[in-house]
Amino acid sequence: MRKRNRLILLLVIFISLGGVVYKVAESILIMKAHEISRDPLKALEYLPESALNIRDFHRAKIEKGRKVWELYGDEANYFKEQKEAVIKRPRFYYYNKKGEIAETTGDTARLFFNERELEKMQLEGGIQVTYQGYLLKSENAIYLAAEEKVVLPTRATVAGGGVELEGSRMEIELEGKKIRLVNNVKTKLEPDKLDKKAKKTDANRVSGG
Repeated sequence: MRKRNRLILLLVIFISLGGVVYKVAESILIMKAHEISRDPLKALEYLPESALNIRDFHRAKIEKGRKVWELYGDEANYFKEQKEAVIKRPRFYYYNKKGEIAETTGDTARLFFNERELEKMQLEGGIQVTYQGYLLKSENAIYLAAEEKVVLPTRATVAGGGVELEGSRMEIELEGKKIRLVNNVKTKLEPDKLDKKAKKTDANRVSGG
């Protein structure tokens, strides 16, 4: 009889402990879910080693109700120690405060982030940036989150409105809506495609130095 009572008591204790563990685990999961909802990149840090390869990657940053940027990719590999993610076939969209979009595509993107959010993104291979009616091309591009800027550090071209410019380096101010070419700037005009609007806006939007 005593043995039976002891067994029943042990079962009750185990069941009670199980309930406590479940509640604690549930609370932790809810906290993590709220944390991830505030900072989507945090989701990468909680992945187990066996799940560091992600198909159909998608992340976005929302700040004070405004979507700042959005990133899609065919596949993502995350490296915890380096705090770096490698995205294949990235499609990056930046939304300025007026809701205008700058779209950037390439072969590969490397994301570098601090404890809380994306710090820098480096794109490589077949870079194309569509911005303010212009098409920019290069083999490398760097998005600097703090400066709200895209830098094309190698040879780059920009074309639009019958004007094509080339330079050794290009900088795009996403909020200032300015494109700046640096060093060895060359200009090519296509008179048939030129229009009055392009002539007026080219001087304000694109500059060489």
